[in-house]
Parts: sequence; structure tokens; C-alpha cells
Amino acid sequence: MVFSKDELIGALSHEVNVLRHLITKIDADAVDFRATPKQRSNIELVRYLMVQGPALTTAIKTGVFDGAAWGAAQGAADQLDLAGLDAVLATHPAWFAEQIGAMSDDDMRGTIQLFGGPMSRGAHFVTMLLANYAAYRTQLFCSLKLCGREELNTSNLWRGADSAPSA
Repeated sequence: MVFSKDELIGALSHEVNVLRHLITKIDADAVDFRATPKQRSNIELVRYLMVQGPALTTAIKTGVFDGAAWGAAQGAADQLDLAGLDAVLATHPAWFAEQIGAMSDDDMRGTIQLFGGPMSRGAHFVTMLLANYAAYRTQLFCSLKLCGREELNTSNLWRGADSAPSA
């Protein structure tokens, strides 16, 4: 395997922590900002990211995407403000540890077909779930820059932390 389960759980937890850090950079004027009319607003993007982690994990584990469950989770997420979204996201690292940690190596190597050609569950976790986090948090970061958050830099995007002040 390219990733051990612990490394995958760590990578997903890191993505959630970066997202949670970026949420702290969304001020009241930026909550409903959307770069173009057909793009998600900042809060819609965070709501999507809150739903996609558990929903895609479940789909990868079972080999079946449950659109009704996604819709219900999205409906619940749509009722949350940023503080509520952050509170739910705070539970995701432990949830990933429980869900992915319970899978055997054979489970991870098992082949499923979701949204394209067949591949292992482990490959789906990386190419679908982990990649989604990286892509969409980058979109959120760019959106925040468009909202005037000029102080944000690569440290905010990749480490999920503000840069240390220059000496």
C-alpha cells in the first residue's frame, strides 16, 4: 500500500484541521461570497465539505453511494452556521479513525466501482476523498483571497496555521 491506514487517517484529519482553520478566516462579509454566480458560496462550500467526508467514506466502505443519505446530510448541513459546521467537523478525525481503523487490509485492497472504473477502496480514499478535500479547501482559500484576505498564504492553505511573524 502507498498509505498505511494510520497515514490515511492522519492525512484526512489534517485536511479537516486545515478546513477548520480556514473557517476562522471567513468573516461576516465573506460568508455568502461566491466568485461567480454558479459557484458555491463560501458557506455552501464548507457545508459540502462537512458532508462529503462521512458520505464518501461510507460509500467507499460499502461500495454503494447512497444519494438519499447524502441529500439528508446536506439538508442538515444547510441548517448550520459556521460555528455549527466547525463543531461537527471537529468530530470528523475521530470518526475517520473509527471507520477506517476498523477496516482490514483486505477491505482496503477490495475492489469497488464508484463514479468510474473499478479500483481498490484504498485508491478511492486517496483519489476521491483525500483529493476532494485538497481541491475544495484550495477553492475556499482562493475565495477568501478574493474577499480581500491578503494576509493568507501557503501556511494557511497547507499547514492550516498562520505564518509566524517575521523577526
